[in-house]
Amino acid sequence: MNINTFIAFRSRNYRLFFSGQSVSLVGTWIQRTAIYWLIYVLTHSSFMVGLAVFASQFPSFLISPLGGVVADRYNPYRVMLITQMAMMVQAALLAVLVIFTKFTVYEIYALSVLQGIIYAFEVPARQSLLHEIVAKKEDLPNAIALNSSMVNLAWLIGPAISGMVLEKLGAGFCFVLNALSFVSVITCLLFMKFPKFIPGHHSKRVLHEFKEGYFYLKKNPTIGYVILFLGCISLFVFPYSTLLPVYAKTIFYGNASTFGYLNSAIGLGAVIGTIFLASLKPGTNLKRILFINLLVFGAGLVLFSHTTILPLALLFAMVAGFGMMSQTTISNTIIQTNVSKEMRGRVISYYAMAFFGMQPLGGLMIGAASQNIGAPNTLLIVGIMAFVIAFVFLPYLRKDILKEKDKIELVELEDSTVVLED
Repeated sequence: MNINTFIAFRSRNYRLFFSGQSVSLVGTWIQRTAIYWLIYVLTHSSFMVGLAVFASQFPSFLISPLGGVVADRYNPYRVMLITQMAMMVQAALLAVLVIFTKFTVYEIYALSVLQGIIYAFEVPARQSLLHEIVAKKEDLPNAIALNSSMVNLAWLIGPAISGMVLEKLGAGFCFVLNALSFVSVITCLLFMKFPKFIPGHHSKRVLHEFKEGYFYLKKNPTIGYVILFLGCISLFVFPYSTLLPVYAKTIFYGNASTFGYLNSAIGLGAVIGTIFLASLKPGTNLKRILFINLLVFGAGLVLFSHTTILPLALLFAMVAGFGMMSQTTISNTIIQTNVSKEMRGRVISYYAMAFFGMQPLGGLMIGAASQNIGAPNTLLIVGIMAFVIAFVFLPYLRKDILKEKDKIELVELEDSTVVLED
């Protein structure tokens, strides 16, 4: 690390944004871990866990195009403020449902669908707003990197907290913690200062503007191929997390804390990946890193798949987390640093469709497969799919189509994950 490692913090708005989001993301991981564990305990079905992933993310796939247009048409700051408030209400409703009622999994699914709808508007607005939060545009790659560090640290901390809270207080209190975490990000947003927003002239219909985003991607293969690459990984590999509750309870004979430890091990691997990226020399070939780390990701999953010893499983989960982090990190950075301002929201909505939209479909497939051939064999196939995708896209990764500015200074790139998240 050097003096430029935290250079984005010289922007007051970014310091506020980072502080608020750090707390909120920990809450998000606490809630996500609690939902998956709760559903598996209630149903003992990996398919039903996959259905939870589908319910929370597929609405983003359907509505993200509209969210991207909204982010381009309207003030992204106000859109983000509204969506953060909406997510706080959603978390509070989950808490009330679980603590005070005799709920069913279908009511949890319904609230998960609501969350997915909110994300469809929140992700494009948040990613678009990042350009306005950073005062100096040359600090943007560093801001993206720090954002990803924030996500990975939350991934490390949130599940561990969730596991302990689940054991001591129950899932309802996990949702309470998530609702409270939004107070932090909303407060920080309210303290930010922006110049007066001047809306652009939009005479075209929403559908036409979304089509413009598609044609923009066709004319910019650097971005288009990155989104396609990420979409394939999101469909066939990322949904492996659907099977983690099965491993925690059935294979390792553990409890909610075991599930939290597995998730945190993946988060720790992602944090180590952050340090790895930060240590690379400027001008390092990012395409090569994408390829190699996808192989590492797949290897971690293959090794994890049939492991019955928990300490070894935690080690292999860290390996998988290490390889996984680079996929979203580098993809997000390439997109953010190449897309034009007027198309930013729409392009990010395609990114969100690839990232959020493919995972729920993959979650259903993986959940259904595990019901028939077992979780270990399913995860083995998922790991092999990472190798297949890597070699299918190898010809593209070999092509020198990235512009010089895509080869971001990895001294500044101490991480970046989308996300989009959340």
